[in-house]
Amino acid sequence: MLHNADLALYRAKGDGRGVARAFAEEMEASARARRTLEADLHAAWRERRFTLAYQPIFEATGGRLAGFEALARWPHPERGLVPPDVFIPITEETGLILPLGAWVLREACHAAAGWPPHLFVSVNLSPLQFRGAQTHQQVRAALEESGLAPQRLELEITESTLLKQGPTVRGTLEQLAAEGITVALDDFGTGYSSLAYLHTLNIGRIKVDRSFVDGVTRCPESLAIVRAIVGLARTLSLRCTAEGIETEAQRRILAEEGCTHLQGFFLGRPGTAEAALALARSTAA
Repeated sequence: MLHNADLALYRAKGDGRGVARAFAEEMEASARARRTLEADLHAAWRERRFTLAYQPIFEATGGRLAGFEALARWPHPERGLVPPDVFIPITEETGLILPLGAWVLREACHAAAGWPPHLFVSVNLSPLQFRGAQTHQQVRAALEESGLAPQRLELEITESTLLKQGPTVRGTLEQLAAEGITVALDDFGTGYSSLAYLHTLNIGRIKVDRSFVDGVTRCPESLAIVRAIVGLARTLSLRCTAEGIETEAQRRILAEEGCTHLQGFFLGRPGTAEAALALARSTAA
C-alpha cells in the first residue's frame, strides 16, 4: 500500500502543484519501464554506446556553412534510437548527465578541431552541469585536450538553467564569455525572463524556438514574434539562429526577416562525425 501511495504521489508531483492522484495499475507498469530504462542507460554509459550527431548550421545570407550543433544520441540494441527528450531527463535525475555532459564536450571539441577554422561547434549544457562550478573546468579541459580555439565553441543554455542555478551560472558564464566562448540562449521567447537575461548577461546568440518558426508561414502572430526577436537581436548586436527550418518558405522568410543563421531538417539533418567532416571539407574547397 505504501509503495502504491508513493507512485501516486510521484505522479501528482509530476502533474503539477496542488493536485491529487489515485493509484492506478499503469503507474506500476510505468515505474517498471522507467527502472528498466534507467538500468539500460547506465549500462550504455559503461559500455560506451552513446554517440554524437552533428547538425549543420548555415549563414542566412549566402547559405555558407557556419558550424554544427552536437547532439547526444543513444542507439538502444532493442528500442532503436531513443529520443533525447526521453533519456536526457533521466540522466539529469540520476546524475549521469555530469559524466555524459563532460564526454559530449570533449568529443565535440575533438571533432571540431579537425574542421576548417571558420566553423564553430555548438554544445548544449544541462542546468545540473553548473552545480559545483564544474562547467568551467570541463570546458577548459575539453578545449585544452582538443586544441580547439575558444572562439570556435558555442555553449547553449536554456532559461531553466539560469532560474535553477542562479548566481553560480552567472559567474561561470561571465568567465566563459571573457575567454572568447559564445554563450547562446536556446528556445528564446518561450520562458519568462529572457529580456532580463539579455540585459544582465554576456549572451552572444539567441535561438528562435522552433514553435515560432513552424508558424511563420501561416500564423501572423508567430511572424510578429519572430520579427520582434530578430529586431531585438539586431539592436543588441547579437547573432540570431532560427532552428527547426523544414520548408523553403520558412527559410526564405526567416532570411528576409534578418536571422543571421538557419538550422533545420530542410537544410541538413544530423549526421555522423565522418559526415560532418566530409561536409565541412567540401564547403571549404
